[in-house]
Amino acid sequence: MSTDAAKVWAPLVGQQRAIAMLQHAVEAAPQCLDGAVDSAMTHAWLFTGPPGSGRSVAARAFAAALLCDQQGCATCNTCRTALSGAHPDVTISRTEQLSISKDDIKELVRKAARAPLTGAWQFLIIEDADRITIPAAPALLKSIEEPPPRTVWILCAPTAGDVLPTIRSRLREVRLVTPSNQDITHLLTHQYNTPPDIAQQAARACGGHIGRAKALAADQSARDARQRIVDLPTTWTSLYTCLKTAVEVVAAAQVEAETQTTDQDTKERRELETALGFTTKGAKPRTATAALAALDEQQKARAKRLQRDAIDNVLTELATWYRDLLAVQLNAPDDDIINLAVLPKIRATASATTPQQSTACLEAILNCRRAIDSNVAPLLAIEALFVDLMSRGAPPARL
Repeated sequence: MSTDAAKVWAPLVGQQRAIAMLQHAVEAAPQCLDGAVDSAMTHAWLFTGPPGSGRSVAARAFAAALLCDQQGCATCNTCRTALSGAHPDVTISRTEQLSISKDDIKELVRKAARAPLTGAWQFLIIEDADRITIPAAPALLKSIEEPPPRTVWILCAPTAGDVLPTIRSRLREVRLVTPSNQDITHLLTHQYNTPPDIAQQAARACGGHIGRAKALAADQSARDARQRIVDLPTTWTSLYTCLKTAVEVVAAAQVEAETQTTDQDTKERRELETALGFTTKGAKPRTATAALAALDEQQKARAKRLQRDAIDNVLTELATWYRDLLAVQLNAPDDDIINLAVLPKIRATASATTPQQSTACLEAILNCRRAIDSNVAPLLAIEALFVDLMSRGAPPARL
């Protein structure tokens, strides 16, 4: 692999094994265009890895490397447009809904049937492939089993087990791993000029999620918001404080979701009303009301997903407190602690509780995430969790 060719893989942190596998496929691809069969290159891939490991980044980098004349220089127009998702032969499907429907997949299959517009290959990248519904699977399966010439499918999901088995069995898996704190710190300091102390703090706190690390490193308010979540266990002194903080968490998640969707909702509704003739005089189509109702449902589903995501982020950060508590109880070194800023409080709480209590708290957080994912009302689930966590722990450390 030349130095220039390696540049397209630079955003993938700590993924040397995956990069080697994909670069091997890139090198074998020209022969496959001529009809040769090479085990290194295939037309259907599954990129798996924990959140933030770079699944979609890897998919776009792979597309860029296969389309680029230099196997991924990262500087030519082909690479830049492929990496950004703007290349005409790179289609990226990312759902804002809770699932990927049959109609969504059919549209992608129609695109897959066409020939590449400008390059040697065309790519269809499905982010969140774990959201593909069972009714949508047959159409995708047929396209993967009988692939159009020069079409490459890339599905992204947290694990192979999250993808429907009938589809999973037709895909070649590329596994991404959680990058180390050292790798993330190096990325932040060398590519984003982050001060070393902030880079180390962000790397510890992000849980291997590159996007989260960048956000924490770049924004003091994001770091402050995270700290308020980590401090929650020290605020629970009564049933009232548990319920109060639960209301605040859910309300903040709702505001965050609304902030992200308000402008887009307004734009979508305005565009649909224009298309339906609401901005002109005269009779409106009978289907207009149904179309607007369908849009409302889609927007509500998107807002619901974003609120869930915001709450899940809170639960993920909250879990780091109990993870650190368990680590201290098991005499782990300070280098293994995520929340060093509150280490004295964690040590004080650790001396008054047991590893079994900490483990039970972590299990309670996991159960809460599952409950919300199963459509339990978020406020009800969070209230029950905070009361449970307070009852399992010691009085909050006040240092």
